[in-house]
Amino acid sequence: MTDTIDERTPRRVRADAQRNIDSLLESAKAVFATSGVDAPAKEITDRAGVGVGTLYRHFPQRADLVAAVFQREVDDCAAAGPELSAAYEPAEALAKWLERYTDFLAAKRGLASALHSGDPTFDSLPRYFSQHLEPALESLLDAATANGDIRTDIGAEYLLHAVANLCMSAGDAGPEYSKRMVALLVDGLRYGAHRATV
Repeated sequence: MTDTIDERTPRRVRADAQRNIDSLLESAKAVFATSGVDAPAKEITDRAGVGVGTLYRHFPQRADLVAAVFQREVDDCAAAGPELSAAYEPAEALAKWLERYTDFLAAKRGLASALHSGDPTFDSLPRYFSQHLEPALESLLDAATANGDIRTDIGAEYLLHAVANLCMSAGDAGPEYSKRMVALLVDGLRYGAHRATV
């Protein structure tokens, strides 16, 4: 009996290929932020230090690259939750994660035109976003409410949308303005909190 390979199982990527992918994604993120998602491929590959052929081997369509940049940013933002929880008290970990999420939203603005283009490549991204970021934020919220640092009537989905709306309303004021607005929102989360006394 011969073994069959499950096509749904991703193949392992060689270390050098993974380095190229990581470099391309980081470069694409930076180029998209400054030159937009339609920037020339050569601008991305020059920054990454690889050839254009390497870009198209890993990302045959521009939409594939945009989706991969978005997913990587979501993954990084979600992974920051446990790291911050381990390093800071619950309220501070929550505030720092929301600041990190604000940075993610600023980077996402460079992808906005592509993400809303109607390309079917992007259809699964909203679900990917909520499946990864809501649990990360929910964990931080649970810890902060259990500690009595913030009010208990705010859910992760609501807070993700609230921060996104604040950042959207900032317009061209820049990321620092958005961070100040989010800091005010965090102060509001503390209103009505009942810190446990020992």
